[in-house]
Amino acid sequence: MKHRVLVIDDDEGLRTLLKLTLERDGYEVEAAADGTEGLRKAFALHPDVVVLDVMMAEMDGWATCQRLRQVTQTPIIMLTAVSDVSSVVKALSIGADDYVTKPCRLDELRARLRSVLRREQEARRADPGMILDDGNLRVNLAEETITLRGERVNLTPTESRLLMCLASRHGEVVSHQELLSTVWGPEYAEEVKYLGVYIRYLRKKIEDDPSSPTYIVTKHKFGYCFTMRNEQAPET
Repeated sequence: MKHRVLVIDDDEGLRTLLKLTLERDGYEVEAAADGTEGLRKAFALHPDVVVLDVMMAEMDGWATCQRLRQVTQTPIIMLTAVSDVSSVVKALSIGADDYVTKPCRLDELRARLRSVLRREQEARRADPGMILDDGNLRVNLAEETITLRGERVNLTPTESRLLMCLASRHGEVVSHQELLSTVWGPEYAEEVKYLGVYIRYLRKKIEDDPSSPTYIVTKHKFGYCFTMRNEQAPET
């Protein structure tokens, strides 16, 4: 079955180029000219991945991404004309799974699409059948659910994959490169800054004090270790 891609961009030329290119790659492609139309099509068509422009006159990409995240876990790749860290952090913080800078490099976008779709398929196949519970935080790896003090914790798809990867190696120190390769793909193995952004947002959601974490422990210049309360993280 073909993967369905929804492209939301107010640049008609780019929409046409992406539609033609991705259809040649075997995708089923739908397009929308603004965020409002994009939301309608996303709700009606249930795409496998959304490619979302940031700068649009009617409902920009930031607002559209936030609305999508309220109702779906579909992977979102944002297209942005700026590559500064603040824009990347903003994209990730509101639930985007990846970003590509404009002018859009088609080979890069195609590679990112393959990566997010591969990660989704791998996540659905994973079934460790394991529950971690310290009375405060409960991580069900089989169902990929997190509860904190009895309340469900809402994670983006990428945040969930990252936490499940760490929790499945509970008590072990996992290197930056291994986390990046496992969660994002081998082409991301050196993107340590990218990883740090997601760790920061995960900590905000599960730690009592994100500045002094007890669950996701940093091992300086090496990686991270997931530990439950009253456990000691191993030395590297």
